[in-house]
Amino acid sequence: MTPDRELVSPDAEGDERAIESALRPKRLSEFIGQARVREQLSLVLESALRRARPPDHVLMSGSPGLGKTTLAMIIAAELGAPLRLTSGPALERAGDLAAILSTLAEGEVLFIDEIHRMARPAEEMLYLAMEDFRVDIVVGKGPGATAIPLEIAPFTLVGATTRAGLLPAPLRDRFGFVAHMDFYDVGELEQVLYRSSRLLGLDIPDEGAHEIARRSRGTPRIANRLLRRVRDFAEVRTDGVITREIASTALDLYEVDAEGLDRLDRAVLGALLRKFGGGPVGLSTLAVAVGEEPETVEVVAEPFLVRQGLLARTPRGRVATAAAWGHLGLTPPPDAFGAAGYPMLFDTP
Repeated sequence: MTPDRELVSPDAEGDERAIESALRPKRLSEFIGQARVREQLSLVLESALRRARPPDHVLMSGSPGLGKTTLAMIIAAELGAPLRLTSGPALERAGDLAAILSTLAEGEVLFIDEIHRMARPAEEMLYLAMEDFRVDIVVGKGPGATAIPLEIAPFTLVGATTRAGLLPAPLRDRFGFVAHMDFYDVGELEQVLYRSSRLLGLDIPDEGAHEIARRSRGTPRIANRLLRRVRDFAEVRTDGVITREIASTALDLYEVDAEGLDRLDRAVLGALLRKFGGGPVGLSTLAVAVGEEPETVEVVAEPFLVRQGLLARTPRGRVATAAAWGHLGLTPPPDAFGAAGYPMLFDTP
């Protein structure tokens, strides 16, 4: 792994956002994990540099915190090109996108986060810009309206989405390289933590890194966030060394349990088990029971609970698995599960 060049500056220590930015890898060789994506992307960029032309447009999909924004920054750095950042929700009108596209320099990288949330007029303008590097500016209204073609400099679009299924096929097909970001295993997260610890000047033995990594939900962003909270605990309550015991005690204090479940996760499971007997129960009812919005429960808590095999989504509602009862130390109703540990409603027509 490429040695890190400098520690996080003291000036950044008081700013969580500055620290998070400083911990981002700056080059593809520094990026940990996603080996297949890194290899594929390396070929795309190297080929473009040899041809002295902007590379194909890049689409990256995957859950939040896996490194999509970081890779977009790395793409610009590897190409030696400027980077323009925006997001899908910010592009409400075609004019918003036209204003950005018309000011791009040749070879510039345009990063659109949550690209699936773009407004339809902006999306349709993007089709033409990606293929022909031009946009049509409509002047006037009604029968007298005219479209004026505007040439734009060749650029590379990097789109990121957490919900690739919501992307229209015409937009998805215009990307020359599509990458899916997978969750990290514990060993990869340990490497992320070692690198971040060096940048932060922390002393973290192997067992301490392992304890944080296994509670980080397979996500580097969460691993780095938990590392900073454990650092706070270690510096205030102990000598600053992040041992396994210190990491475990600190994460318990911050309500992150041994499997990585946080307060919201356990609240959802607790309501599902204690109030609704393990389900099935509707999303809205479950959200009211834990005092959260349905979207928060569906987007923040459920994906991890489903991935851990603690909760299942069914046509009849959310249901808890046998593992969920065991995780909270509760006893399920008799004859509630089949041999696989899933609710019997799956075994009936």
